[in-house]
Amino acid sequence: MKKLLALAVVAGGVLFVIKRNKDAKAEADLWREATAPTERPLAAVSTNGNTPAKAAEAGTNN
Repeated sequence: MKKLLALAVVAGGVLFVIKRNKDAKAEADLWREATAPTERPLAAVSTNGNTPAKAAEAGTNN
């Protein structure tokens, strides 16, 4: 009976370490995504939600 209890404790410890490592990786990935630089330059970002016009198209009125 003591061997079975010891085996359960060891298995629980292993599962705890695996879960902790998985959670740490998820936290690191989330932090990396949140702090990564954006792909577009800041000038191309619109504050009102509309897509900004391209510079070449901005001066043409057809």
